[in-house]
Amino acid sequence: MPELPEVEALAGFLTERLVGRTVERILPTAVSVLKTYDPPPSALEGREVTAVRRYGKFLALATGENEGGGPHLVFHLARAGWLRWHDTLPATPPRPGKGPLALRVRLADGAGFDLTEAGTHKRLAVYCVHAPEDVPGVARLGPDPLAPGFTPDVLAGLLRGERRQIKGVLRDQSVIAGIGNAYSDEILHAARMSPFKLAASLTDDERATLYEALETTLREAVERSRGHVAADLKAEKKTGLRVHGRTGQPCPVCGDTIREVSYRDSSLQYCPTCQTGGKPLADRRLSRLLK
Repeated sequence: MPELPEVEALAGFLTERLVGRTVERILPTAVSVLKTYDPPPSALEGREVTAVRRYGKFLALATGENEGGGPHLVFHLARAGWLRWHDTLPATPPRPGKGPLALRVRLADGAGFDLTEAGTHKRLAVYCVHAPEDVPGVARLGPDPLAPGFTPDVLAGLLRGERRQIKGVLRDQSVIAGIGNAYSDEILHAARMSPFKLAASLTDDERATLYEALETTLREAVERSRGHVAADLKAEKKTGLRVHGRTGQPCPVCGDTIREVSYRDSSLQYCPTCQTGGKPLADRRLSRLLK
């Protein structure tokens, strides 16, 4: 799933290629992809793209006379969605229901991009709205961890009173925007913190360590992703991960074997030596260490 660093890189990629160019057609090809009907996608046709903005894991294309104008095309790539840029799109309109293509945006000069989604679980979502905040997922977002106002005190306030595991809190988009399964693993590894630790139990020093790990991990990932074309971002993300998706491999910090806790539709990875005092976590939903 694309997370904050990759979506930030996509925003930069699209800004260079879309701003100042005119939308010719919006062509949905998957029945499930379009989540709104008013305004219709055709409302963007003939309009100039004035800005591309990131909201957590959402991307928004603004049209109109200024950056705040509308309508906006907002999309969330979900777990298996991606964006494919074409300097020259095929002249033939796409056929609905054929392959992974979900929606095509054609520019007046023949360039454009496709939104695609692999697999059978269709979660990629596209919205045509007057303002990005009209999208429920955008309206519910917590603060952006890369925003200037996201300080250690802000993080402390978000964690205070949270009786959930810190892993789940970091992934909750209504608490902090943009962090998903992969980067929450990376942040907790950098903070040397168990993913099962209760957020409310963190000491002042632990919250300060978590803040530093969060900021450093995300900003370094953004810098690694910056300047890459869309097609290369998935591979680049994998090369920068130290524990996520590396079950059975040695921890790059201490050399211990990276372990995994599996759930029904996801998993987390961690280093026992770095994060849990050498003890393996129970590979089940209960948040307790094996005795």
